[in-house]
Amino acid sequence: MDELKGKVALVAGASRAAGRAIAVELGRRGATVYATGRTTRAQRSEMNRPETIDDTAELVTAAGGEGIAVRVDHLEPEQVKALVERIDRDHGRLDVLVNDIWGGDVYLKFGQKLWEHDLAGGLRMLRLGVDTHAITSHFALPLLIRRPGGLVLEMTDGTTESNATYRADAGFFYDLVKVSVQRMALAQSVELAPHGCTAVALTPGWLRSEAMLEAFGVSEDNWRDATAHQPHFVISESPAFVGRAAAALATDPDVARWNGQSVSSGELAKVYDFTDADGSSPDAWRYIAEVESQGKPADATGYR
Repeated sequence: MDELKGKVALVAGASRAAGRAIAVELGRRGATVYATGRTTRAQRSEMNRPETIDDTAELVTAAGGEGIAVRVDHLEPEQVKALVERIDRDHGRLDVLVNDIWGGDVYLKFGQKLWEHDLAGGLRMLRLGVDTHAITSHFALPLLIRRPGGLVLEMTDGTTESNATYRADAGFFYDLVKVSVQRMALAQSVELAPHGCTAVALTPGWLRSEAMLEAFGVSEDNWRDATAHQPHFVISESPAFVGRAAAALATDPDVARWNGQSVSSGELAKVYDFTDADGSSPDAWRYIAEVESQGKPADATGYR
């Protein structure tokens, strides 16, 4: 599996969860992967999580690629500029840009109205989830468009259909961030198309991130135990699933067919015939629309 041998990817926001899994799956296909973020073994971000970009880079290398960890605060233009200059100096190319920067969960207040939500925390969510993506693309795209075939993945939460209505449970700021990222993918798709490059918004389903597993008090080995407390968790997926979705796009010679679209891991699994780590293919967003949102009992039959 060396389809990406000789190609260079930047996974911005690769400390954990989807970003880490995407970096590893790109490495599994032979890519050189720059794994960036704010959490290293020497220093944590405000999320105060133990996962680090150093660990991610080592996993990339172990999978068959070359993992390079670089601590970058993607809100700092000079740091992002220096990163891209380093990639250009060392490799002279950038083939895949994954904008997965987030880190706003610590400010998320479920069920709060706009006027109830802490304003500073809400505005920080916008900075972390929107500004970081714009800053990173601003500096990275000139390198990406040097060669046709470049790919930008804007990582979001939710499909176009699911985000067409206001996500009141998550609140104003979270909703605005995730819809904005989808719009950013659309905007970049228009600007990249004349250069033969592609931009896509990609969402996982119900992601069994490290933090999610921790919140339910389970591990990846016994995650189904969490369904006793949240039955609809039965449709959840490991980070590897969206990692494989990203790798499928990155290795597709006809990836331009997805330009400007918003797609999910479950949707792409049907097209590219990949599975989650357990061999299943959970279609979370279809399940959420047809089962959970309809008030039906939890049953993933036919959805994974």
